[in-house]
Amino acid sequence: MENIFAHFDAWLVALSLAVTMLAAWGLGWWIGERVRKRDGESRASKFDDASLALLGLLLAFTFSTSIGKHDYRRLMVVADSNAIGDLYTCASLLKEPVRTKLQNVIRDYTALRLKLARQSLDRSAFEDALHQFQSMQGQMTNLVGEALSQGTPIAVSLTNSLNGVTSNHAARLAGIRDRLPPSIVFLLFAAAIIATMLVGREQGASGKADIIGTLCFILLVAIAVYVTLDLNQPERGLITISQEPIERLLSSMSK
Repeated sequence: MENIFAHFDAWLVALSLAVTMLAAWGLGWWIGERVRKRDGESRASKFDDASLALLGLLLAFTFSTSIGKHDYRRLMVVADSNAIGDLYTCASLLKEPVRTKLQNVIRDYTALRLKLARQSLDRSAFEDALHQFQSMQGQMTNLVGEALSQGTPIAVSLTNSLNGVTSNHAARLAGIRDRLPPSIVFLLFAAAIIATMLVGREQGASGKADIIGTLCFILLVAIAVYVTLDLNQPERGLITISQEPIERLLSSMSK
């Protein structure tokens, strides 16, 4: 299933959820008020507490999953920086003209890495950047092959460092594309809406509306959902992944 939530900003989804929860509370109040007028004031149902408990568990689960994916992407930035740095170090030990050619390609590769992380790209621009990465990796492979044909004494280290760059590229790309499954997000939204409706029904049945408490509850749920979804959108949002390792690496590559 395509992740439709990846196409919308987290704040917009959270705001839509808050409005829907408020409407659900109003519907629940209307249902509870009709029950109270028909049967008199009713006792609180245990299903209301159960729905709130389930909502809390789902919020905790989805937040934990999102923060885990966010941490993985952060670790991949460090691993990617180390792999590129190792290849650059190996390139500096090669003979000319391969050394300068390979260092220039690695420097351009690192600059493109940093540019891609700093910009919010659409799908077409993102695919174009991936093609550029593949092209640069092909250039690096050719230059490494040229160095190996010249009989470089660091053949093993050079080959391993090149493999590290390509492997970390694949791992980092997988981390970017790894999102919360839409079915889990839909389940979270359904739990939030139904729980709010049951709260409204209980208040309507008792004839005592807690407007401030209800609004605070909706606000807290919306904020929790916003943070969860923002962690799930690595290409945009307020919560971003620091690119300091890549920045320091690029600044250390002397031209």
